[in-house]
Amino acid sequence: MNVYFDNAATTPLDPEVLDAMLPFLQNHFGNPSSIHGHGRQVRAAIENARKTIAHLINAAPAEIVFTSCGTEADNYAAFGSVSTLGLTHGITSALEHHAVLHTMQALEKQGMQLSYLRHDAQGRLDLAHLEELLATHPRTFVSLMHANNEIGNLNDIAAIGDICAQHNAVFHTDTVQTMGHYKHDVQQLKANFLVGSAHKFHGPKGVGFLYRRSGQTVNALIHGGSQERNQRAGTENVYGIVGLAKALEIAYRDMAAHQQHIQGLKDRFMAKLRAEIDGVEFNGTSAESDQSLYTVLSVSLPPSDLNEMLLFNLDINHISCSGGSACTSGANAGSHVLNALGCDPNRGTIRFSMSKYNTAEEVDYAVTQLAKMYRKEPLKV
Repeated sequence: MNVYFDNAATTPLDPEVLDAMLPFLQNHFGNPSSIHGHGRQVRAAIENARKTIAHLINAAPAEIVFTSCGTEADNYAAFGSVSTLGLTHGITSALEHHAVLHTMQALEKQGMQLSYLRHDAQGRLDLAHLEELLATHPRTFVSLMHANNEIGNLNDIAAIGDICAQHNAVFHTDTVQTMGHYKHDVQQLKANFLVGSAHKFHGPKGVGFLYRRSGQTVNALIHGGSQERNQRAGTENVYGIVGLAKALEIAYRDMAAHQQHIQGLKDRFMAKLRAEIDGVEFNGTSAESDQSLYTVLSVSLPPSDLNEMLLFNLDINHISCSGGSACTSGANAGSHVLNALGCDPNRGTIRFSMSKYNTAEEVDYAVTQLAKMYRKEPLKV
């Protein structure tokens, strides 16, 4: 059995998405900046995709800017806001994806003061600390993710948005892991920026978008052309944009059913791991369904000599997943998220991340293989 449990890294392309993209790979090849018929046909497809995405998140089409990925969108929001508005202070957390963490640190090197929000041992953010920081830094760029890509913690971005609005702060939230898995309504959420990346919800790689709230002026990150209303120069990734819109449309259409299916797989994973492996634990709030991303389960395994070769042994058994280590050795600094949580460096960590295509049989197989490694007695029937 070949099992893919690394959907937080990337998801397989939905066949419906491929069907939508194919005409723009085969026949509709015009440059969308050209004024002739071939170009206008392709331009119309881009604008229809923009309208589709805007409708799904309750935004205006002009608020959607297409990018090459979520990382570019994060950079655009951060660098653009700080340079345009002259912001001198930033707030983030040590648990952010490197797309945000390294971006904020780069801004710090350019002179921006950077503060890190406190969190507890499970990675829950201290929103009282956020209020304290904003009270003393009234014009700040705040970047806090919706769901952690490693441990699955969900942050209350509605509450964070309210706090930021009260203090006139610019709020950017990295929603790469939750876009297509939860419904976002930007009319209700007080965020200046949201981010999406198509390959996280069964779309193509190499395309994403930034939601930029109307009136939020930011300097362009890439120069050299008038594309994307002068916000992002460069010929558009047309078939990627078409695929992005189709993938998000499917995700919203089938979201309730897929959430129920995937949460069921996650619950099954946890129950079977607890039954078969003594001392298994779960990182962050990963085991709490109301406080964690339903697609991600971060498993902490007992201390063992097996941990060093854990992912290798799973791969030999045709199980693809990700891991993390709280230890630091040489060039391999391990997981900055697990380090920040103070996790035991002697324990092994696996991130199982699931999608609509995974099955209960695959969960059972993965648990069986782990149980063979971590205990000697026969597997329970």
